[in-house]
Amino acid sequence: MAKKIKMNEEKYTTLVEPSLKEARMRKKNTIEINQFFLESKYFNLGAGKHYLLKTYGCQGNMADSEKIAGILELLGYEKTENEVEADLVLFNTCAIRENAEERVYGELGRFNKFKKQNPNMMIGICGCMPQEEKTIMTIKNHFPQINIVFGTHNIASLPEYIYDATKNQKNVIDVLSVEGNIYENIPTIREHTKKAWVNIMYGCDEFCTYCIVPYTRGKERSRRPVDIIQEVEELAHQGYVEVTLLGQNVNAYGKDFTDIKYTFANLLKDLHKTSIKRLRFTTSHPRDLDNNTIEAMALGGNIMPHFHLPVQSGSNEVLKRMNRKYTKEEYLEKVNKLKSLIPDISFTTDIIVAFPGETEEQFLETLELVKTVGYDGAYTFIYSPREGTPAAKFENHLTEEEKHQRLERLNEVVNEYALKGHQKYENQVVEVLVEGPSKNNKDILTGYTKQNMLVNFNDNKEHPCAIGDLINVKITKAYSWHLFGEVIN
Repeated sequence: MAKKIKMNEEKYTTLVEPSLKEARMRKKNTIEINQFFLESKYFNLGAGKHYLLKTYGCQGNMADSEKIAGILELLGYEKTENEVEADLVLFNTCAIRENAEERVYGELGRFNKFKKQNPNMMIGICGCMPQEEKTIMTIKNHFPQINIVFGTHNIASLPEYIYDATKNQKNVIDVLSVEGNIYENIPTIREHTKKAWVNIMYGCDEFCTYCIVPYTRGKERSRRPVDIIQEVEELAHQGYVEVTLLGQNVNAYGKDFTDIKYTFANLLKDLHKTSIKRLRFTTSHPRDLDNNTIEAMALGGNIMPHFHLPVQSGSNEVLKRMNRKYTKEEYLEKVNKLKSLIPDISFTTDIIVAFPGETEEQFLETLELVKTVGYDGAYTFIYSPREGTPAAKFENHLTEEEKHQRLERLNEVVNEYALKGHQKYENQVVEVLVEGPSKNNKDILTGYTKQNMLVNFNDNKEHPCAIGDLINVKITKAYSWHLFGEVIN
């Protein structure tokens, strides 16, 4: 049980504080699969009111926000983008890097003025940040305007929190440090009309020394195959074209099942038979990527030839300090097998520079690995210490200037090789899933290839494209981060 702390009863309905010590534990408890149910007393709780939902972080947070939106609209709330109009503002937060947290605190401070203008405005914070002990202390000491605080494990309890904060006029803080259960049938309001996120599992048991996710998201726990397959098939019947399977480590899917032998490779093979036209997944851990999954990827069809495979570093010494549990040689062996079985596959990755103890020679090994793989893109970061993780105590002798110089040097190599990879598509015709108008130019449409490459293109004025269309585009120019082309009739 999480530790309960008695606070000022006039201010709080309940307070359950997070505990990193408890969140670190991995017990053998049976995972409960619960069905979402809305009690009658919560009906119309948001009738005539508007909500504003701000989301930070990864695809998992985006998927959570779609469920939060579904719950709020079930309560009667209507969505708004008007900050002044909102009766309920929820910040769904990320804790992966410090700058992500600072952005949220800045926004919370900014919304304090709206709260003063409208004392009835309710403000809440949820997601990964509240799972950290330090966040709760910061909220209590500096953000008394926040009415609701909850974490990643209890989204389904949101109606109860709103009810308590509204009816009892007391703030609610309820953050569970548990391994986590699974809730099915939570109503979902999807942001996209043709592309959908589908969670296949939750949590992470890898415990990389730099990462807070295993503490904020709980242990690895997989949804039942029948529920996933049914959800994907229903989405296809509703007109969705593309589904992305989500998990902190999708390659570990099914390893927690005790009654059946069913892995991520089995799930891919079964989803390959569904009527969804495009199937993607993220994120993968190289250690858990096995030959069966690689062979399932090679089935092709609706399984897209793109693999986001975070390497983090090209140095075995650094990988060991990160507790990544693989070597660069093992990583490259899996990449090469994927390339041999799927010649048109594209690779993207995550890389951290300036990890504590990283030498110049070890950094150069990372640059060499980028050149060897020839990534089509990479998310690159300077190491950000997260309180409560082992690496936060590691000594880092690099100056801020040296850290940023390494990031710049890495990005130069990534961009160079991404451009080389993209140039092979010039004068080629590729299939593109239409996303809609470009954010920078409404006269230009955007979409993604099977390899998950962004394409900007001129619309066909005689036969205009619609969002969700699968069209052929001839690539006329390649850039490091996108392609440009024209629609082929």
